[in-house]
Amino acid sequence: MELRRLGPVGQEKPAVVSEGVTYRLASLTGDIDGDFLAAGGIDRVRQALAAGELPVWEDAANERIGAPIARPMAVLCIGQNYAAHAAESGAEPPTAPILFHKHPNTVVGPHDEVEIPPGAQKVDWEVELGVVIGAEAAYLPDEQSALEVIAGYVTSHDLSERDFQLAESGGQWSKGKNSRGFNPLGPALIPAGDVDPQALRLWSAVNGKPRQDSTTADMIFSVAQIIQHLSQYMVLSPGDLINTGTPQGVALSGRFPYLQAGDVAEVGIDGLGVQRTRFVPARTTPAGPTPAATPADATPQGETR
Repeated sequence: MELRRLGPVGQEKPAVVSEGVTYRLASLTGDIDGDFLAAGGIDRVRQALAAGELPVWEDAANERIGAPIARPMAVLCIGQNYAAHAAESGAEPPTAPILFHKHPNTVVGPHDEVEIPPGAQKVDWEVELGVVIGAEAAYLPDEQSALEVIAGYVTSHDLSERDFQLAESGGQWSKGKNSRGFNPLGPALIPAGDVDPQALRLWSAVNGKPRQDSTTADMIFSVAQIIQHLSQYMVLSPGDLINTGTPQGVALSGRFPYLQAGDVAEVGIDGLGVQRTRFVPARTTPAGPTPAATPADATPQGETR
């Protein structure tokens, strides 16, 4: 079962894909957000599917695919959570999870175009396992209780501008993480019960050339350890997104060129889905995220694998 949000930017509607068929969820919820997840929404979708109560979305393949969760209150990110990536970044593996934040407005659809910010020379790709929280959590006592507050998992792309992050940071990373569209998400939210988060292959490619290829088994801190750890310092809310770190193979390593306008990056996690992002020059006036040129181009890439 895959939860999705389909439609134009700002007008996405909730959907579920089951056995290759897309169904509308309007009878159950107005959106896939924290309130829906906290109220047992995923279980209600399963029940409605089993009862045959959901209408088929006949033309779903022609719709833009939006981010599978709406309006996360927080986007929390873990840095250097794969030892080989820490090494290629010139750092020692951390002894505790490194936390930084992204603005929730960085979240866009999995095939939306993303701007290269004005003056940016070092835009970098980072495929990551995203964790979506399904229940309020604070001071969790153990790793099992941490797993129990997870609603599901998503493919997440933690884009970074390395000069903004490191040379112009002032001592923290957030300046390099928060440009418009710097967190493509989706195509789908896969319920937690359907996923083993520590046995997932994740990969990236730029202009068709392989870059990253690793597995979440190589994480320094597991998903459960990350959630329990964060809950000691903050209250996690339903709908919050947690990016759990990226493996080796990014441009920061010095082995590959950074992204430029016209490049296409693909990132994927087996079982969760594939993204395809085209990079474009920055606009000179404020605007929302730009959808990919045609839904038909994006749809095949949205299939899970």
